[in-house]
Amino acid sequence: MKPLPPKPLLYEINTAIWLEELSHKTGKKITLSTIPEEEWDRLRNFGFHMVWLMGVWKRSPMGTQIALQNTGLTKEFQQVLPDYTPSDVIGSPYCVQAYQVDDRFGGKEGILKARNALHARGMKLILDFVPNHIAPGHTWTEHHPEYFVQGTENHLRKFPDAYIRIGKHIFARGKALNFPAWQDVVQLNACHPGLRKAMIETLVEIGNLCDGLRVDMAMLMLNSIFQHTWRTHGIIPPEKDFWEEVIPAVKKEHPHLFFMAEAYWDTEPVLLEQGFDACYDKRLYDYLRDRSPKLIRQQLSRSSDFQNHLVCFIENHDEKRAITAFPYNQWKLAALVTASTPGTFMLHEGQLEGRSTRIPVFLGRRPEENTSQEVAEFYTRLLALLERTELSGTFQLLPSPHPVLCGWRWQFQNQSLVFWCNPTRRVAYLKDDIVPLYNPFWAEGFVPQGNKQGHYAFQPFGFAVWEMS
Repeated sequence: MKPLPPKPLLYEINTAIWLEELSHKTGKKITLSTIPEEEWDRLRNFGFHMVWLMGVWKRSPMGTQIALQNTGLTKEFQQVLPDYTPSDVIGSPYCVQAYQVDDRFGGKEGILKARNALHARGMKLILDFVPNHIAPGHTWTEHHPEYFVQGTENHLRKFPDAYIRIGKHIFARGKALNFPAWQDVVQLNACHPGLRKAMIETLVEIGNLCDGLRVDMAMLMLNSIFQHTWRTHGIIPPEKDFWEEVIPAVKKEHPHLFFMAEAYWDTEPVLLEQGFDACYDKRLYDYLRDRSPKLIRQQLSRSSDFQNHLVCFIENHDEKRAITAFPYNQWKLAALVTASTPGTFMLHEGQLEGRSTRIPVFLGRRPEENTSQEVAEFYTRLLALLERTELSGTFQLLPSPHPVLCGWRWQFQNQSLVFWCNPTRRVAYLKDDIVPLYNPFWAEGFVPQGNKQGHYAFQPFGFAVWEMS
């Protein structure tokens, strides 16, 4: 396999829903072993370098029952699926019963065939790993209770939503800092040496099936955060952080395994230092959504070397659909920014067609939706631009001629691409002696200002791209 390009494209697919819809389309049961060749070709033709098959592992029957008893979740399921029935709930892919590919998706044979199909088309396979918690029915709860954060009878009596009895033991439910506990999972003890060893062994096995990992809530395993979350349980962290110990050990067996962290709370620098290859850039998402040009420029002013290790997105399974989170034409600008600045560009299945309904990960199907020709044509043009240029030159943030504008340049050997955009609801007026306003080869919301020659306006969420020799 060739190494990843400077600006990789990552595509997230909800495996359960993808296979369900392919089965419906073809009129026969489709698993990862029997994906039609034209479906793999379709992914290649988009120009993706990595495909993240989200949710392939065995899910917990106990976790599914807990989800079905949650009235808040049931209400959400009913809102998404007007004809909802309990059989639509297949459990959370982040409530992992075992790191074995679910038989209903094709098992180990299926994932290896999927990986081979991707490799034959020059794409890498990414799978999930959930380090912070695991399903209550996992074998470790019976055979290795020491791997978990445990509680007392008093904990269970006072905080029944935060603890659960399994067999002879009381375990803490999984959680993140001071947020409410996740009801369907139990909390692993990141500081326990036996757990770390077992995690390394698990990751080495997973590494035999894929090319990279999307690590769920990776920052929760940092000593500082873990100790703060569980400070009342008397857990003393070891000298080495979890990832400092785990990632090098796994990379001894799989030196090219790609580690991508779901990361928040400004933990990206420390996670990259501890061995991750890439981290989510949630700050850029937030600043684009909040229409803050000053903070967007601040985010893009960081060194290119650092930004190259970030994963930029405007949609994934945790967030609202892009055309909902970024209304009107804001989604176009947000997509252009995340696609044309340094770092991996992550897209979510359904984003390219303009789907608007966010599907809870517990569900095995989704409602039919009308797709958008406008959205499809926009992404076709955007992905063609990325394929043509690969954005392999030098990135430079440009001084802004107006408080609401953001601009940057990619300098290649014999040419450059210049981008300007207005991420706000205000109109920005400019003269052509300030920025290269002549002949942008792609522009929306960038128009002449009345009869004033050489004066232009960037409308709200307008953008323009120039190709210069």
